[in-house]
Amino acid sequence: MIEKSIKLEISNLNEFFGPQNENLRELNASFPQSKIVARGDEVFLKGSAQEISRIEDVFTRLIKYFEKFNVLPLKEVQNTLEGHKIDEYLNQDDIIVHGNRGLIVKAKTHNQKRLVEAVKENDIVFAIGPAGTGKTFTAVALAVKALKEKSVRKIIITRPAVEAGENLGFLPGDLKEKIDPYLRPIYDALDDMISADKLKGYLEKNTIEIAPLAYMRGRTLDNAFILLDEAQNTTPMQLKMFLTRMGPSSKIIITGDKSQVDLPKNQKSGLEEAARILRRIPGISFIELDGKDVVRHPLVVKILEAYEKADS
Repeated sequence: MIEKSIKLEISNLNEFFGPQNENLRELNASFPQSKIVARGDEVFLKGSAQEISRIEDVFTRLIKYFEKFNVLPLKEVQNTLEGHKIDEYLNQDDIIVHGNRGLIVKAKTHNQKRLVEAVKENDIVFAIGPAGTGKTFTAVALAVKALKEKSVRKIIITRPAVEAGENLGFLPGDLKEKIDPYLRPIYDALDDMISADKLKGYLEKNTIEIAPLAYMRGRTLDNAFILLDEAQNTTPMQLKMFLTRMGPSSKIIITGDKSQVDLPKNQKSGLEEAARILRRIPGISFIELDGKDVVRHPLVVKILEAYEKADS
């Protein structure tokens, strides 16, 4: 066993260690054979030489991140502990967009990176995969990036108004108000990437438009980045209608999960039909995500595998 100390030349130690020292507790939990104790502006380490070296490396990365962004989210500590080198996060070529509170949004898996590249090279991209693979979050980030870079004038985000066991008819309000709760993941993603005041302004001016798929009929969607979410719940005619709204200066990402179709049993999914008949068209790309791309809790992967096994 050896002992070492790290001097923290940081003005806001409370921010570095997190609320109730959650970052420090996460570090201790990840190195149970060692002791990591903070006293004032020093951190004292006790453990094997090999593990102390690893802890020092982790602190070096976290300090580097904190110096750049003045915040240290728990998720960043977890990413670093999982082996995501901070240098990768600071590589400007890999970053999709800089979000709020120092959040850096980037593709974290091989297929998410394929999705980013596909959007650069194609005007229509289908991102198909199970829950938790980051397809919607990545798509929203790419849309925000395009808006910030002024390559489009607006973002349009839509989804079909299909009931997943609930009855929309009993919800108050018009169709948009009924569907807004189902679009909560979209709003959450935008909250991570755009400041509250700016997002409010975008929504009020329709620079960012979030609406049910039915609102797209009869329109030409030009100079826009368009995201259709939950596309497995479109009918073939709905998806055809949506795709033919596309204007000459737009990009479209269509996301969906073939395992979560909420359409009536006798109704074919538009996503499945599109995957069958559109694959060979130049300018349209299909990216398949799978369990290896799940970025939620590790149990989500096991849950998905268990359901796939049961279905088979």
